[in-house]
Amino acid sequence: MKRALPWVMGAVLAAVPFVYHEPYPLHIMVIILIWSLMYTSWSVMGRFGLVSLGHGGFMGVGAYVMALLWNYLQLTPWIGIPLAMLATAAVALLVAYPCFRFRIIGHYFALVTLALSAIVQQVIIATRDYTGGSLGYTPNRYHDGNSIYALQFTDKQTWYLIALGAWAVGVLIRYRVDRSMLRYALEAIAEDEDAAAAAGVHVTAEKLKITLLSAAMTAFAGALYCQYQMFISPDTVSGFAVSLQMVFAAVVGGIYVLLGPTVGAIITIVLAEVLRISFGTAAVGWDNLIYGALLVVFIIFLPQGLVGSLHYRFRRA
Repeated sequence: MKRALPWVMGAVLAAVPFVYHEPYPLHIMVIILIWSLMYTSWSVMGRFGLVSLGHGGFMGVGAYVMALLWNYLQLTPWIGIPLAMLATAAVALLVAYPCFRFRIIGHYFALVTLALSAIVQQVIIATRDYTGGSLGYTPNRYHDGNSIYALQFTDKQTWYLIALGAWAVGVLIRYRVDRSMLRYALEAIAEDEDAAAAAGVHVTAEKLKITLLSAAMTAFAGALYCQYQMFISPDTVSGFAVSLQMVFAAVVGGIYVLLGPTVGAIITIVLAEVLRISFGTAAVGWDNLIYGALLVVFIIFLPQGLVGSLHYRFRRA
């Protein structure tokens, strides 16, 4: 029964767009699935004590590289997205390798990645002749906007299935990592790097593996977000606010639980929509303020997150 549950849940989720056709709820579900993939990507490395505030930068690189390749070189996203993931992995390697090689850890590592997020945002703004700067950037429409080649679709049902598949792959990757030898190596490193190295663990290599994987997954989610929204800007796909949102959602949902980031995505997206509908433009920036305040509360009182705390109580019962 336990083994069949994921398949039953997957079948139910896949059936949603065939029995329900309201555009706005489907739109919210697509956004939740894409951001769930983003938050899951962060948790892949965050759960091992590698607290990154640079994932907003990774998302921005993934989204803009793919869009620029499409607009300027007419390179299909089927090729552009893998190239964007490679570019993001290269940026992650450039930043992470010196940090891990010279043992820049803890809050110092968080500050370095925070600088990366800010740098990516500023580069996007500064290269306004190519990226549109702070005004944002729009990928070119391919004919009527419905094309497998261009990965552009106007109907929400198609995008829901794409987002659902991407989210499922992200969850599967997280599941496989949690049951791999890499997990045990990273847990040993998080406890004591010197002891892990003495036991034969290649500390720098293992950290780089999980960082590059997390960065590439985030870039993939950012590229999907760009293709779905058909508009990106430095504020929505890069910068500290986006990184803070990832940390908040993963921590609130439960960083150590497989579906914790997904629950966090539901909370953050619904919160943002409620504020937008209730207060309009007067609530701009309120969500980030609330994220910051709630993040402190959850770290102090519910460090395992909502799903993690419920899971712990259920196991004790």
